[in-house]
Amino acid sequence: MVTIKEIAKMADVSRSTVSRVLNNSGYVSVESRKRVEKVIEKTGYVPSEQAKSLRTKRTKIIGVILPTIQTETPSRIVTGLGKELSLHGYQILLANTNLDKEKEMEYFDLLKVRQVDGIVLIATNIKSELINKIKETRIPFVMVGQEAEEISHVTNNDYHAARDITRFLIEKGHDKIGFIGVDETDRAVGYWRKKGFLDEMAANGLKVEESWVQQGIFDIDSGYESMRKILMNSLQQPTATFAVTDRLAIGAMSYLKQQQKRIPEDMAIVGVGASEMSKYLEPPLTTIDYQNEKAGEKAAKQLIALINSEPVEEKIVIDYKLIIRDSV
Repeated sequence: MVTIKEIAKMADVSRSTVSRVLNNSGYVSVESRKRVEKVIEKTGYVPSEQAKSLRTKRTKIIGVILPTIQTETPSRIVTGLGKELSLHGYQILLANTNLDKEKEMEYFDLLKVRQVDGIVLIATNIKSELINKIKETRIPFVMVGQEAEEISHVTNNDYHAARDITRFLIEKGHDKIGFIGVDETDRAVGYWRKKGFLDEMAANGLKVEESWVQQGIFDIDSGYESMRKILMNSLQQPTATFAVTDRLAIGAMSYLKQQQKRIPEDMAIVGVGASEMSKYLEPPLTTIDYQNEKAGEKAAKQLIALINSEPVEEKIVIDYKLIIRDSV
């Protein structure tokens, strides 16, 4: 197999010039680059990735820690990450925690040992121990979905999105609105979406009965059970319900239909996430599109900038869009 030394000799350049061409780093004159590239093409030379890693001290691998592979949001974010990272020659190593917070710590340590060039965490709730580890490490790191001071992150404006979709329900004539949320330790989905809902209701002088507010988890069954509790426990039932994810909204719609309730005539439903399934429901679901693939692309660009020691914007907020359909 041909070596870099032999390529340098055939192209009449130094070994360091060949290395700069292969790694696309440092200055190389146009003439020298053409000669090197011509020899590489002629010989069919392919650099050893292991040798290349030793020279550059980079593995060209990015570790991605995600909470689950069963919902669309993480998969869309990973799709965006993959598209952008591949343009720069990076591969992705996925670590699925299955919503186990201890696994986040384990995978973070494992990826450090694997000497990845950077780590992306698609976060739900954040342990202070992990935050401290991130701040102490020198590995370039970006978080997606949650905010954290002194850590580069890409997030959504959950508070204002929740206010906007609640305001939409109010403008459609609903003054009794239920809410299906998740644990508030998830600051983005659990805390900020709930606060946005409550603040918009208060701003319009509307009360929220305690029985109208239910807490579930991130699955369809939980939405079903939460809607059951709202209807069973309320003397005066709401005419609309805001579910903080599409999966919760889908479960809620299933229970309503089982009870012969008409959507939206008897109960309007809205969700968040713009899942693929949401537009095929009967009726199609009104929801918030968070542009998760774009969030992945932005996170990848942040991470590449950190890897290359370039200036980087610490906080990026992705815009959202209200998608109005027939569930309201």
